[in-house]
Amino acid sequence: MENALSTAPDLRGAAFFDVDNTIMQGASIFHLARGLHERKFFTTKDIFMATWQQLYFRLAGVEDPEHIANARATGLAFIAGHRVSELEEIGEQIFDKHMAHKIWPGTRAIAQWHLDRGQRVWLVTAAPVEIAAVISRRLGLTGALGTVSEHIDGVYTGELVGEMLHGEGKAVAIRALAERENLVLADCYAYSDSSNDLPMLSLVGHPCAVNPDSTLRAHAKANGWRIRDYRTGRKVAVFSGKTAVAAMAAGGTWKALRLRKKQTR
Repeated sequence: MENALSTAPDLRGAAFFDVDNTIMQGASIFHLARGLHERKFFTTKDIFMATWQQLYFRLAGVEDPEHIANARATGLAFIAGHRVSELEEIGEQIFDKHMAHKIWPGTRAIAQWHLDRGQRVWLVTAAPVEIAAVISRRLGLTGALGTVSEHIDGVYTGELVGEMLHGEGKAVAIRALAERENLVLADCYAYSDSSNDLPMLSLVGHPCAVNPDSTLRAHAKANGWRIRDYRTGRKVAVFSGKTAVAAMAAGGTWKALRLRKKQTR
């Protein structure tokens, strides 16, 4: 394998990776919720309810994009009043404790392969951009695109800037990045586990389904896309739709927190 330091930069091609169940086992936003619970951002009752919802949806295998969008958009209110620097610092700690050992070695190796070829590698996720940036930095990647929370004078308001980076939104963000960076999308790669990311995968010349859900697997086979599955046995069944599951669970936690805040005002 060529060394990235001795390889000329590839200015035309790049690689885009979804995070949840693609780079990392499970949902990053749920791992974030666990870490924030440990720091008393919300109660044990809230995290218990989130865990129960996660289990229910994992078993049911239900994925409702509109529900996910509403849960995540509403759920970001949990950071209202906290400083950006605080979340960034906490994010580093949460990565070490809850995320580092959840990285899929196979997908990490693919990302390194792109880096070794002189290509830039971005994460593209619906998770908060601050957490996505931590994951990207710790894995030695180029950068990250994620959902942006509004902040004024370094303090979060609890509202979103624009839309959540999900589904078609990922493709829009990648197109904008490609234009800024003068990338040729036909020479780019994209990786995801979810059929919700078909817009992103269809945008590039080299799509790959990683740990795919059943819909994405069927689409990939029908279109001759590469498939990489790093799960084994029971994990394949259990993880189907897990990105949505954990997101809904975490979103439910933060939604409950927001309601409680309104009631106490």
